[in-house]
Order: sequence, then C-alpha cells, then structure tokens
Amino acid sequence: MPFITADLCDEFCDDNCDDIQVVGTCMKSYGGRTKIHGEVVTLKLFEDNQLVRDQVNSNGKDSKGNGKVLVIDAGASMNRAVLGDMLAAKAVENGWNGVIINGCIRDSVEMSTMELGVKALGTHPLKTVKAGVGQTNIRVSFLGLTINAGDYLYADEDGMIVSPKQLV
Repeated sequence: MPFITADLCDEFCDDNCDDIQVVGTCMKSYGGRTKIHGEVVTLKLFEDNQLVRDQVNSNGKDSKGNGKVLVIDAGASMNRAVLGDMLAAKAVENGWNGVIINGCIRDSVEMSTMELGVKALGTHPLKTVKAGVGQTNIRVSFLGLTINAGDYLYADEDGMIVSPKQLV
C-alpha cells in the first residue's frame, strides 16, 4: 500500500487537522522498512518486555500480526531495550508490519536487515526483565499523540499520522 505522510496530510488535514493526529520525525528508524502502516495494537509497560514477546509470538494457529502495527509506550525509558533482533524476527515471521516504541531497541544492525518497520527513541544494549507487568490494548499517549487500539497508523521518513479510520 503506497503512501506518503505529506500527501495524507494534504488530503485529510485541513487548517485544523481535526480528524487525524500528526507528529514529525521524533523517532529514529531502525527496521528494514521505512514505511509503516496498519491497524494498531497497543502496549503500556516499563522496562519489561514479556507483553511484547506475547504479542509477536504466534499461538500456533494463526498469525497475530496480520499486517498490524504494535505501538509500545515504554515510558520513554532509555535504560533498557524492549525489542531486540529475536523478537523482531518473530514479528516478521508472524506478519507484523511494524513496531513503534516510546523507548529503546537493541540489536539495531541486525534489525536494519529485517522486513519490519521499527521506530524508537534510541538504542540500549541492556535487555529488560520479563515479569509480564503492563497493559494491552489501552489508550497510550506520547510525543503529543493519543493512540487507541484499533486506530490506524502511517509512518514514513517525514513523520507519523494516527487516525481513527483507515486512510488508504
């Protein structure tokens, strides 16, 4: 599905942008895909990536990803990485289109070769704990965006757009 966020803004954002939320390039791109789009699944956690593992792993019957985007509010932690190359590979295998992280990733060189869009605040080599503490499919807010499970996200080199409805 080809799109350019600037063109989507031109089409869907009047003078006031009531129907969509837009943010510039506040995050760095780490995955092999530069464009990310799809229906959103949200996680809220802090320095614990067990819920990330649960989301990207298949249950054996079907692929949970189905072209969706996993949006993780990791509390903007710059102390531990919530996504590494092994979980990113599972996300690719199970059909996720992308992962947006308000926090850090690790294994950035390996991740850059994968067919997955990944945007995060930065990198950190330290992995997280795995206690399973956090919440799934709730409203998250960061970078001036408020994102709900079921919203649609579009991201490219120029920024991100969040919409309650599919735009393309």
